[in-house]
Amino acid sequence: MSSSISNLTALAAGFAITLGASSGAMAQSAPLSAQESDPNVMGWMQGFPPPADKMITQPDSNFFSFPKLRWSVCHLREFLPTEEISRGTGAPVPLAYPSPAEFADLAREIDALTFMPIDGTEPMTWEASLYANYTDGMLILHKGEVVYERYFGCLEEDGKHAIMSMTKSITGLLGEILVAEGVLDDTLLVRDVIPEIGDSAFASATVRQVMDMTTGVQYSENYSDPNADIWIYSRAASPLPKPEGYEGPDGYWEYLQQVKPDGNHGDAFHYKTINSDMLGWMISRVTGKAVTDLASERLWRRMGTEMDAYQTVDGKGVPFAGGGVTAGLRDLGRLGQLMLNGGEYNGERLFPTEVVEAIAAGGDPSKFHGFKTIPNGSYTSQWWVFHNDHGAYAARGVHGQTIYVDPTAEMVLVRLASFPQAQNGFIDPTSLPAYQAVAEYLMAR
Repeated sequence: MSSSISNLTALAAGFAITLGASSGAMAQSAPLSAQESDPNVMGWMQGFPPPADKMITQPDSNFFSFPKLRWSVCHLREFLPTEEISRGTGAPVPLAYPSPAEFADLAREIDALTFMPIDGTEPMTWEASLYANYTDGMLILHKGEVVYERYFGCLEEDGKHAIMSMTKSITGLLGEILVAEGVLDDTLLVRDVIPEIGDSAFASATVRQVMDMTTGVQYSENYSDPNADIWIYSRAASPLPKPEGYEGPDGYWEYLQQVKPDGNHGDAFHYKTINSDMLGWMISRVTGKAVTDLASERLWRRMGTEMDAYQTVDGKGVPFAGGGVTAGLRDLGRLGQLMLNGGEYNGERLFPTEVVEAIAAGGDPSKFHGFKTIPNGSYTSQWWVFHNDHGAYAARGVHGQTIYVDPTAEMVLVRLASFPQAQNGFIDPTSLPAYQAVAEYLMAR
């Protein structure tokens, strides 16, 4: 997506970046470095009022273009309406940390770790990779203990950050929990769960095909094409009043009702965000609850989180199940630890072990292609599975968001970032080998 969006659909279209699609590079051949584009250095929104050239507003500002996005990822609620994922009123359950001296030693040792980037010619240090990938927050847990934690740019320890398409993995986790508990039958057709889906291409797909994104549905996320489906979807989802004469769908769910077929269901994995919103609709239908309320009830309240999370909504109040969550770094670490623990947290079982087992096992690798940095990967229940020696799997979102779970190393890593380009393929060559280097270091301790 170029940095030229500046019309009234920018509120939705700008946020469409968070859908997690492979968009083109930002319109800047040599972007500012992480240090140069730090929001505090840039001076965004500083002062009362800020200077005109330092203001980031909507709908007339392209707030999700680089370098403005480095501020916007921590301030999404100032641009878009949201619904709360409540943590409840109980006291948070503290995370475990080593002694201050040991924590400082671990940070120094991890920062100094070296690794070889994929297709690289020179080694890189862990700390250098954080800046190379425009990291805003990094948290690493080993055996349930925080061994590394740093904040950069717009993010502070009491702040929240847009997690982009990691939202999909929360939606997928909720779906997999409901399948394991017999509330959602993944062998049913979508029309069996949502009769009003009508003649949409989704109607004849199974719930499992939606969960694993193997549906044959037409949906283009080519941001450089002004006629791409993503823009129709964005206009439908925009909470702004529809312009005079508008005759398109109103909201996520109306859009899903008019999706056309493209290929056969079950043939191959196609990363299309509309699957996540279709899953979100089915989750709400079988539970009678919004995905925000269910995430609060089944996850946020029971994990002992520190902060409420938030999820953007369309003009009808429907949460964006494909990319709308903003959350705190430590709470995302808790979610990763919950996965590593097989559904248990703080001595309480939150969901059946088979939920994590199904996700960690992955989908059908023969249906997964087109991702050069994940050559042996697969996708299931809205989670990315690497099928590497450590059995790692991850929630991932554009601009560098990830919850990376390494069962072999007993490691959970959370990174929040604001990389200039909306493609994780640009980040993986330095981040994936960096994660492996940390895992091996922690295993050798």
